[in-house]
Amino acid sequence: MAELTHLDPEGRPVMVDVSAKAVTRRVAVAAGYLELDAPAAAALTQGGGPKGDPWSVARVGAVGGVKRASDLIPLAHPLAIEAVAVAHHWDAPNRRAWLRVQVSCEGRTGIEMEALAGVTVGLLVLYDMLKAVSHGMTIGPVRLLHKAGGRRGILTMPWEECPWSPGPGEG
Repeated sequence: MAELTHLDPEGRPVMVDVSAKAVTRRVAVAAGYLELDAPAAAALTQGGGPKGDPWSVARVGAVGGVKRASDLIPLAHPLAIEAVAVAHHWDAPNRRAWLRVQVSCEGRTGIEMEALAGVTVGLLVLYDMLKAVSHGMTIGPVRLLHKAGGRRGILTMPWEECPWSPGPGEG
């Protein structure tokens, strides 16, 4: 059975010491969606609401979520983010507003938490942009699709419903 790396031998939380790890290129891709009721979906498809263009603000919010991941997740290492690409997709038949975040850096530890935080915060921002119209929205799921770099190499987790392939792309 795999051991939890963020616990010391006595079971107390610790930040993992990554100083001996090699610096490698790290890439992570995550995606998720916000499911909307009819009034929120109508506001989104009209391109705006009382607070402005929801997609633009959600994309900027996703970048902010990436940048603040180590502030939000207590044992996550602060990383020097080199690139963030955010994409959105409107799945009208299912009333799902999708976000995809790809993050990269050179570092000693993975960057998947930053990608997951970016998607989650971006979806929260989208909720905030549309809540003046309706609170009939559900966030998630949010999933890691791809990560590369480090000792595990490349991990790809397909998600059939997702409008994007799991690997790196244009964002």
